[in-house]
Amino acid sequence: MSQDAFPSIESIPFVERTSKAALGFRHYRPDELVEGKPMREHLRFAACYWHTMRNGLADPFGAPTARTPWDDGSDSIDNCKRRAEVFFEFLRKCRIDFYCFHDRDIAPERATLAESNRDLDVIVAHFEALQRASGKRLLWGTACLFAHPRYVSGAATSPRIEVFTHAAAQVKKAIEVTHRLGGEGYVFWGGREGYTTLLNTNMKREREHLGRFLHLAVDFAKSIGFKGQFYIEPKPREPSVHQYDSDTAACLDFLREFGLLEHLKLNIETNHATLAGHSVEHELAACRAAGALGSIDANAGTDHCGWDTDEFPTDPRLTTKIMLELLAAGGFTTGGLNFDAKRRRESFEPVDLFHAHIAGMDAFARGLKAAAAVRADGRIASFVKERYASWDSELGRSIERGTTTMAQLEQLALTQHAWPVESGRQEMLEHILYEQI
Repeated sequence: MSQDAFPSIESIPFVERTSKAALGFRHYRPDELVEGKPMREHLRFAACYWHTMRNGLADPFGAPTARTPWDDGSDSIDNCKRRAEVFFEFLRKCRIDFYCFHDRDIAPERATLAESNRDLDVIVAHFEALQRASGKRLLWGTACLFAHPRYVSGAATSPRIEVFTHAAAQVKKAIEVTHRLGGEGYVFWGGREGYTTLLNTNMKREREHLGRFLHLAVDFAKSIGFKGQFYIEPKPREPSVHQYDSDTAACLDFLREFGLLEHLKLNIETNHATLAGHSVEHELAACRAAGALGSIDANAGTDHCGWDTDEFPTDPRLTTKIMLELLAAGGFTTGGLNFDAKRRRESFEPVDLFHAHIAGMDAFARGLKAAAAVRADGRIASFVKERYASWDSELGRSIERGTTTMAQLEQLALTQHAWPVESGRQEMLEHILYEQI
């Protein structure tokens, strides 16, 4: 196993918060207990293969800038193996326990599906060996159903049955290799499962096909004994004008409509929440309310940019809000914090991979500690409980149980002449929150 892609970097050290060391964790301590559980179990950090190893940092106006001296730019099996070895070296040195990948990130698309599957099996065998040697684990796998031109009009929602068939075969193989690698989950991200114009779209039929596609995947997973959690990842648009998995509410409604809610949870991404016009804590709270919070793609967006900028999450205010929702949901089971984030185009040297991930890991460690402190402090929770205290009355409980009629409520309202209106104390609560960070 290669150990020389980052020869000047050893395992990232743990340093004091005031340290000026170029590389070092100031907040992340894997074994430090927070609410009785080690940080590493709360956070379950994962690196994504697509940005870490395959993103050349090009943009629509410029060529790639990333320097990857280990990569000869080819799709040869040897180069694919070398990339994998460098990736596992990075995971070890950056103290990251998990990883995620698309099938076409780790092995190339060949002329035929059979050839693609053959080469994927070769690379997966190499990943198996690297996992055994390192102890690193697969958080989740997925299939790239959006890059190839065949998916120009969608995969499961394509108007062509031949494309649907190919997508089904590709997902079948991706689930198989995820299972083979001991993956704890599998993600469906419908990058092109939507439309650009309704003038050429049968939306009802496309949504039904997507529902059938997911049922086929659930049935296949059961047939091979894959017990990992299935996730669906919301995103409102880009590249499509409208995607059917546009936000948490739309995904939950879709899963309920097609009888899939018991089989899939949600993988929430901060930047996708931004594009949907929501905060990430809103999306997580909606998941939590439905018992469907599964995993998180940890990144950040640029508020004034209507694009998926996939920045590393470095703002502890953001990570504290995320961790408050995660702790309230009981924490991860099979999910984790996957850094679906890329370096800025100007951060092109190999060492910048470490700077970026360390910044994100420290931000989440800081957010975890702050969220635990807010919960221990109790003032915010007490305020919320008191704000809804009237609903703990006999009348409130009867309404929530569904044992009160409109006519009964009307009789009460006719004798009611005062309506208590109380301050929401938003500024006070934000002050309490931020004083813990």
